[in-house]
Amino acid sequence: MREYRIKRGYNPDINSLVKEYFGVEGNVEKGLKFFFDGIGEIFIKREGQKLYIETRPSGSKKSDISIIKKWNEFLFKATGKTAKERKKELLKS
Repeated sequence: MREYRIKRGYNPDINSLVKEYFGVEGNVEKGLKFFFDGIGEIFIKREGQKLYIETRPSGSKKSDISIIKKWNEFLFKATGKTAKERKKELLKS
């Protein structure tokens, strides 16, 4: 499980972002588990200013650059941080 810190002062509506990007409704505060083609099983939970995400790849090897771009765009809107900022934070810990 990976922990993403949400940028200070940034307060996104994660539930609406999940619906917009993946077409799934639920409560991220309690934890939301769903399947998305190309990524696999995804579990997302928000606790305060932290977002916990766990992915488990599916058996299929379907991958497309658009799926990666969509995932990175979702993470940017959810955390307020670019891929470069998230990588720097990951390497720091």
